[in-house]
Amino acid sequence: MTAPTSKNSKTGRTRSSVLSWEAALVGLFLLTLMVGSSLSDAFFTPINLSNLAANLSEIALIALTMTLLVIAAEIDLSVASILGMTSALIGALWSVKVPMPLCLLAALLAGGAAGLLNGLLVTRLGLPSLAVTIGTLALYRGLAYALLGDRAVADFPTEYTNLGFGTLPGTEIPLPIVLFVLLALTVGVLLHATPFGRALYAIGSSETAARFSGLRVERSKLTLFVLSGLMSALAGMVYTFRFSSARADNGVGLELSVIAAVLLGGVSIFGGRGSVIGAVAAVFLIGSLTGLLQLKDVSNEILTIVTGLLLIGSVLVPNLLSSFRVALENRRERGGERP
Repeated sequence: MTAPTSKNSKTGRTRSSVLSWEAALVGLFLLTLMVGSSLSDAFFTPINLSNLAANLSEIALIALTMTLLVIAAEIDLSVASILGMTSALIGALWSVKVPMPLCLLAALLAGGAAGLLNGLLVTRLGLPSLAVTIGTLALYRGLAYALLGDRAVADFPTEYTNLGFGTLPGTEIPLPIVLFVLLALTVGVLLHATPFGRALYAIGSSETAARFSGLRVERSKLTLFVLSGLMSALAGMVYTFRFSSARADNGVGLELSVIAAVLLGGVSIFGGRGSVIGAVAAVFLIGSLTGLLQLKDVSNEILTIVTGLLLIGSVLVPNLLSSFRVALENRRERGGERP
C-alpha cells in the first residue's frame, strides 16, 4: 500500500511544473529568435531588437501588476483605458501650460484613484472584478475623450520625450526597458520573498481559507488594484513620451495583449499559481513573434487573431496538461494499491 501524498510533495510538483513551463517559454523565445534571424537578416540586429523591446514597454509594465492580481484570483480589464486616460490628462494639462512635473503627478494620482475605485467596488461591494473592470474600461476611456476629445497634443519637451524613446548611453537598450527591469525585480521580490506575496498565493488558492488564517484579504486586493492603476498610469506616461503624442485613444486593446502574456506565462486564471519570471518570458515571446510577423508584412488583423489564439491557448493548454497530470497520478496510485 502506498503512502499518502504529502503537501510538500504536491508543492514540489507544482513548482517543478511552473519551472518547466518557464523553461519551455524561454526555449520558444530563443527558437523564435533563431527562426526570425534565418528568415530575415534585419531581424536579429541591435536596432530591430531595440525596437521590439521598446514596443513591449507598456505591455511589460502593466503585466507585472496584472500578474499579482491574477495570482490573487482577480483581474483588471481597465488597464488600457487608465493608460489612455492618464495620457489624455497629461496632454490636457500641458496644453494649458501646467508644468510637466505637475502633469505627471496628476497622472499618477488619477491612475491611483482609478485603481482605488476598482478596488473599492470589488472589496467593499463584493462585485466580481471582471464585471467591474469591464464597466470602468468604458468609464475611463470616456473620461479620456472628455479631457482631450479627438485632439492630439505633441509639443512635449525634448528631455521628457527622450525618456520615452531614448536608449541607455552606449547601448541600444531602450530606457523604458531599463525601468521595466528595475520594477520587475522589485515586483519579483515582493511576490516571491515577502509575506505579502505568500498571502497572494494563499488568497488565490482559497479565499475562505485565507480569511480563516487571519489574512487581510480585502486590504490585499485593494492594494493590488491601486498598484495596477499606478502602473497603468506609468505606462501611460511611457506611451505618451515614446510616441510624443497624448491622445484619448492611446493603448486601445492593449489589455488583451497584457492578459495573454500573463496567462501564457503560466499564471493560472483561477488564481494561486504563477510567477513573475513566467510572465516576463511570455511578454518577450509574444513580442518576438509579433516582430517576426511584422517583418513579414503580416496585417494588423492577423496579429489580432494571433493574440486571440495565444489567449485561448494560454488558458486551454495548461488546464489540459494539469488534467493529464492528475489522471496519470491517479492511475499510478491505483496501480500501486493493487496486491
